[in-house]
Amino acid sequence: MSENRTPLPDPTVGPAGPDTAPAADVQNTDPDAGTPDTPRPVPGQLVFKAARRGKPPRHIADTDMAGRRQMLQDMGHKPFRAQQLSRHYFERFASRPEDMTDLPKNGREQLVGDTMPELLNTVRTLHADDGDTVKRVHRLFDGALVESVMMRYPNRVTMCISSQAGCGMNCPFCATGQAGLTRNLSAAEIVGQVVEGIRMLRDGEVGRKEQDPLRVSNIVFMGMGEALANYKATMEAVHRLIDPAPEGLGISARGLTMSTVGLVPGMRKFTQEGLPITLALSLHAPDDELRDELIPINTRWKVDEALDAARDYFDATGRRISIEYALIRDINDQGWRADLLGEKLNARGRGWVHVNPIPLNPTPGSKWTASRRGVEQNFVERLRAHGIPTTVRDTRGSDIDGACGQLAAAS
Repeated sequence: MSENRTPLPDPTVGPAGPDTAPAADVQNTDPDAGTPDTPRPVPGQLVFKAARRGKPPRHIADTDMAGRRQMLQDMGHKPFRAQQLSRHYFERFASRPEDMTDLPKNGREQLVGDTMPELLNTVRTLHADDGDTVKRVHRLFDGALVESVMMRYPNRVTMCISSQAGCGMNCPFCATGQAGLTRNLSAAEIVGQVVEGIRMLRDGEVGRKEQDPLRVSNIVFMGMGEALANYKATMEAVHRLIDPAPEGLGISARGLTMSTVGLVPGMRKFTQEGLPITLALSLHAPDDELRDELIPINTRWKVDEALDAARDYFDATGRRISIEYALIRDINDQGWRADLLGEKLNARGRGWVHVNPIPLNPTPGSKWTASRRGVEQNFVERLRAHGIPTTVRDTRGSDIDGACGQLAAAS
């Protein structure tokens, strides 16, 4: 997840964080940037573009069917193989050439290697909640590390996936944000996390094998990174996730949640996509004075601008907005802030929003910690008194650093 958020909730949690210096548009020019030991950003620094580095190998999941045919032709393979390869990857979740028996044996291994290169090498797997929550750390082709979390519930399976290695939003209570931005992920690297998760379910590695469902039903872009800052690859990945098989995985768009810290231009652009995806705004403070410190992007686009963009998204899609609010002891949990949040939301109408307070789960050494239980309850009751639907999120994975804001690939 792209910040030091709190325990992983379902289905929405997004980036956040505090510090004091004003944000600045700073490109990372350090020669070591983009490696797993990317230098930590200075307080308030925003990084929208990571240092240049090699691109991951091209994969059929990077493009649509027409693009796959062209890709095969450019590689010297027969374009019609795109349909066969797509069925293996998006319908059968196959990875080994020997299992793709409808491909000619002569040249099969090279064909699969050229078009479906291994992009994620899982280096660590951690289990929690009696095996129903699983965090995986993946090493990418260049050594960068990313994390994803899978959570099984009685009637659904939710995956929290990463869109960047690290994050440039620099929210101070977020482990990922404090680690800095290494690089953007490709569409195939994003989709590959979900395919790996589906294989885990199929092989009985999440919960009990006899449990249903055996498919990922919900996907939240709440892992490492600000997805809307990696817009092109994120949208390519979205289409690979929701397009019918074998073009994509055929997951319902209504099962997807896009989280953002309030990157308003990205929110506006995402609205124009016209997809029935839930938008989650990681707000964490209703007033600009505090939010400037907690969420450095707020020095560029203020609370009201982010809320206006969120309301416009609801108007365009009819999808109720999730407001994520990590409750931090003695920082943002005052009753008057609950009242101010309720007033700001109601000023934009009724029925368009739902607030998810999240008890902050601190990372080791962090000064930020969760609100006291009574303070949390008062915050919730004050919001409900304004008529705002409010649910304290159930959290998962805190004991394996899989909780909201803990993802930092510390492996």
